Amino acid sequence: MTTGTTPLTEHTDPWSPADLEGRLRDVARDHYHDRHPFNIRMHNGDLRPGELRRWITNRFHYQRHIPVKDALILAQLDSPPLRRMWMRRIEDHDGRQEGQGGIERWLRLGEAAGLDRGTLLDGQGVLPGVRLAVEGYVNFCRLRTPLEAVAASLTELAAPDIMRTRIDAFERHYRWIEPDGLAYFRSRVHQGRRDSSEALGLVLEWARTPAEQERAVAALVFKCDVLWALLDAVNTAGERERG
Repeated sequence: MTTGTTPLTEHTDPWSPADLEGRLRDVARDHYHDRHPFNIRMHNGDLRPGELRRWITNRFHYQRHIPVKDALILAQLDSPPLRRMWMRRIEDHDGRQEGQGGIERWLRLGEAAGLDRGTLLDGQGVLPGVRLAVEGYVNFCRLRTPLEAVAASLTELAAPDIMRTRIDAFERHYRWIEPDGLAYFRSRVHQGRRDSSEALGLVLEWARTPAEQERAVAALVFKCDVLWALLDAVNTAGERERG
């Protein structure tokens, strides 16, 4: 796995908020998984149905752990306003009641692609590399500081663009998937923009010292590597199948 990541060099004077934001945006732009060969093939319409279903299955394993990592972050926040803000992320994915939320929308994507809901929920077909990547991310949010855990979420800075690209690709190239199955992607265009704005504000406020700023950037690099590793596992499984 490689995202082209270079080692971070510790600086001695704090970056300005604008400089820190620029570095974070550079990471989100240059190392995001939209550059992964699998995503490029997906968006070019080159995936076979089995490959797309494998991605949906394994990505669901990541999706269902998003509210878990957000609950771990929530437990570390020390004020009611912050907790209320972060609580909304959990509701976005779990829903306020049965049949709502991002996890439900992803299950409907799987069904629209011909997958069985029970199989998705049972975790059948989740690759070992995907399990390791997701577990690594959840443990990162459990064990690291709130600054690092929130900074890791800033892959959302790039999410709205990839969601728009993905919607266009699915509508153009994968018409065998029922259109209603794309609801998750559509919802994340707005949610990703809102969530990344809030998280970026927290990181810029909290990361004051050079060491804190370095850790924030490193956390975002780590998260990019997690998403890259997930696609590496899915892509490698497809290569073995094609070979």
